[in-house]
This record gives sequence, structure tokens and C-alpha cells, in this order.
Amino acid sequence: MNELRLLLRDASLRLSHAGVGSPDTDAIALLAHAWSTDVADVRRAEVLGRMPDDAVLRRFSALIGERASRVPLQHLTGRAAFRHLDLAVGPGVFVPRPETEMLVDLVAPTLEALAAPVVVDLCTGSGALALAVKDEHPAAQVYAAELSPDACAWAQANRDRLGLDVQIRCADALTAFPELEGGADVVLSNPPYIPVGMVPVDAEVRDHDPALALYGGSDDGLRIPLQVAARAAQLLRPGGVMVMEHASTQGDSLPARLRAQDVWREVGDHRDLTGLPRAVLIVRS
Repeated sequence: MNELRLLLRDASLRLSHAGVGSPDTDAIALLAHAWSTDVADVRRAEVLGRMPDDAVLRRFSALIGERASRVPLQHLTGRAAFRHLDLAVGPGVFVPRPETEMLVDLVAPTLEALAAPVVVDLCTGSGALALAVKDEHPAAQVYAAELSPDACAWAQANRDRLGLDVQIRCADALTAFPELEGGADVVLSNPPYIPVGMVPVDAEVRDHDPALALYGGSDDGLRIPLQVAARAAQLLRPGGVMVMEHASTQGDSLPARLRAQDVWREVGDHRDLTGLPRAVLIVRS
């Protein structure tokens, strides 16, 4: 085994012992970041047995130490992949998750059927959903709202860096965009939905994602999602579509509560790639 493979193996073992769920992947990603290159180049160097210089090794060792203390990988690299985008993330903003990507797929048929759909992303965080929609549906008029000033700054920075024309407003999702009321075609949201008192097990979530983005404001976690859905009902035209992410344990309770709002003519739940309930799609009466 060559020296670089030994280095990566030892780093991976250290991360594994610290409880990191993807130690091999994280070790390679952190070496790529320390080396100012990409994962493919690290893989090639591994095959060739080419070692980085001492400065890179010191940076890599420090990054492994931080990751072993359960600082999120995305905070260390400053980047999170979301669909076709590379988003900047860090302290103060929720790190977008792969399971959230399905929301863009769920609204795609509606967007493709319209010439210039009006889309609103409530609780946008890093801007992931809004920016992905604009990236994949350039004709869409996309608006996004975020209450946290820190997260809103991340979203605006991502928009500017990616050059995507999305109007991002630092505002409460429950009152944002009054000028769009009754005119939106699609609303997306990944709102806070963790039940109050249910502390996340993963240290990366518990200690680093902002509480404002996590907790749904009630014992069942549904208070804020239901408020966001009520706001979506005000924004949407008749026949407009909303998709909302939820916890896997809310696949029955959230749809039932939405039906009770009596403003939705269709309410259906959708499972993610792991087979867990993940997102509700509702159509405005």
C-alpha cells in the first residue's frame, strides 16, 4: 500500500471511530479541499502514489481533526452540492440535504406546462430550491424569502455567484411577497419541522444547523409547516401547486392537517429514494 493510501486509510479510520457516517468519502473530500483540487485528482494521485507537500498535509490533518469533532463536512469545504449546483454554505445556514432535491422534480410538470411560471420558495435557507428551479427552468420568475439575516445573506451570495435571476427577500415567510398574492403558480418550502423537544441525534445537525431552520414550533412539529401552507394558499392562484418537505414521521399527520385547511382540492404524499414519506404535494382549490 502506497503512502497516500495509508494516509487516507488512517484518516478514514479516525473519522469512523469518531462516528462520522461516511469516513472514506469525507477523507477524500477533505484532502481534495486541502490540496485545492478535486476528488478525481486525489483518486489519480492515489493510484500514482503521488504525495502532497507538507503544507497540504498540515491543512489536511487539521481538517480531519475538525471533522472528527463533528464539524459538518460542508462547513469545512464551504460547499454543498444540490442537484446541478455547487452552493456556498457555512455557519448560520441550514446545509441542504439530498432528499430535498425531489421537491424540484415534483413541481417540474407544472413548470414545464407554463410559459413563464411564477415560483415562490418560502424558508429558502441557502437558496437551494429557488436557485435549482431557476437553473433548470430559466423562464420561471422565481422569488424566495428567508427570515434569518445570516441565511438570507448566504442565499443572496449564492445567487450572485451563480448568476441566477432570483429575487431573494429577507422577510418572514408568513408575510412575504404580498404583491404576488393570488398570482403564484408554484410554491416550494422546506420549512422547520422537527418537533420541539426532539433533539437531533447527529451532532452535525444538533450543534451546527441553526435552530430557526430545524424546529417546527410545536410538540408535533407541524405548527410552522401549517402556517407556511396557509401562506402558500394566499399566494397561489386556483389550481396552483405547493410542495413541502416534512419529517418521515409526518407522512400521515401533515396531509391530514392540510386537508382540514379546506383550501386544497388535492393532497398527496410522496416518498423519497429510501422509501420514506418525505414531501406533500397539494393543489389550491
